[in-house]
Amino acid sequence: MCRISVSSCYFARELMLAMCCAVALSGCATQKYRAAPLAPVQTAASLETRSLDSVAVQEFFKASNASSDVSWPPSTWNLRDLTLAAFYYNPALQVAKTRVAEADAAIITAGEKPNPTISLDVGGETSPESPWLAGAGFSLPIETAGKRAYRISEAQHLADVARWNLASTAWTVRAQVRGALVDYLAARRDLGLLQNEEHVLSDEVTLLEQRLAVGMIARPEVDSARIQQSQTLLAVRAAEGRLAQTQAALAASVGVPTDALSKVQVAWAEFDEPGGSASLNSAAIQQDAVLNRIDVREALAEYAAAEAALRLEIARQYPDFDLGPSWAYEEGSHLFSLEAGAILPIRNRNQGPIAQAKARRDEMAAHFLSVQAAGIASSEQDLASYDSALKELAQAQQLSQQSQAQEQAMEKALESGQSDRVALNGTQLQVAVAAIAQFDALYKAQQALGALENAVQRPLLPGDIEAPTPQSSFLKPAERKPR
Repeated sequence: MCRISVSSCYFARELMLAMCCAVALSGCATQKYRAAPLAPVQTAASLETRSLDSVAVQEFFKASNASSDVSWPPSTWNLRDLTLAAFYYNPALQVAKTRVAEADAAIITAGEKPNPTISLDVGGETSPESPWLAGAGFSLPIETAGKRAYRISEAQHLADVARWNLASTAWTVRAQVRGALVDYLAARRDLGLLQNEEHVLSDEVTLLEQRLAVGMIARPEVDSARIQQSQTLLAVRAAEGRLAQTQAALAASVGVPTDALSKVQVAWAEFDEPGGSASLNSAAIQQDAVLNRIDVREALAEYAAAEAALRLEIARQYPDFDLGPSWAYEEGSHLFSLEAGAILPIRNRNQGPIAQAKARRDEMAAHFLSVQAAGIASSEQDLASYDSALKELAQAQQLSQQSQAQEQAMEKALESGQSDRVALNGTQLQVAVAAIAQFDALYKAQQALGALENAVQRPLLPGDIEAPTPQSSFLKPAERKPR
């Protein structure tokens, strides 16, 4: 009996040693925690030192293969260049990229197989014949009904959702940059037109004061001109404030301080050429709204993920198994057994989660239909608004041309002595007012074009940046070098 106890103790000791070695080896591949504290002072300082002509931005332009200027930095920063700079700096894109990385990591999690478990117990009893008690067990979980494959499928579709969300965020950034650029250029143009109008009114006041001095007109006529000049001067001051505000808004949309934007020249040739509705195929616009919108593709990915989640919940009706051998030593005897365990689906068969998954799939189907319907409605409305804005612009351009022709006629009449300076000044004032009306129509046309582009979620003018997709080079994460 003593010999059996010794050999049994030896066997238990060897088994315990083997299990300890297995546990130790499994810990060799563990990752270590590395702290990544945030330093608000340093991050705030880095935000204030951002610039558009930095080497990091230049490398990003080259990696994107989308620079519109061979030289660096660009001589003028247009919509394309400012959009690329926003893709590099805008924090919303960085957040969306980290969500893509998180979704990719979730695919790894979904594909991981459950680890086996081991158990070991050693004890004793009061019996002098065989005081030692020992046991060891090994359990291997076995998933059934393809649950792991469904889990991976759901995670992959959710990763697609995250990528399309990244593309949607990129389009939102582009739309914000375009809207801010249009507002900034409009404020700058508006200021110039108001200054020109104020200059013409100043000349009118001077001419009327000269006529008042010789008794040709009454004072109320001069006072009325002075009031109109003061009102225009007040509008000039307001336009100066709007220009500063729109410049700050443009810098914020790009992700740089206002000082960085003030150091470069901003121009956009297409601002004066909003295109024409005749060049836009309404059928193609509707097709983009139905099939090619970024949020439509994202909704499709969400529906596919909901479909995979439903299949997973249905598979969970079938129980998983735990299978493994066990050994025990008791009262001088070695006991071996093969154990199998499973949860019995008696009280429920996963009806609740299945019902929730079905409801979620129905919700995603309704959401997809809602996104498509909204895209069709907005594209039709925005195309009609764009067409109306272009007609208004054409009418304003015609009025401006007529005013300019009248000004030229008055200049010739003044040279021939058939008119006077006051009449010419009145015509010049009409030209200034017509120019402001033309500019207002141009601004409305650009806003309508921006709304139409947002409806189909792609640029509509040639030479613009490509529509964002998950495969776009400028959406791929790039390793940034210290600046």
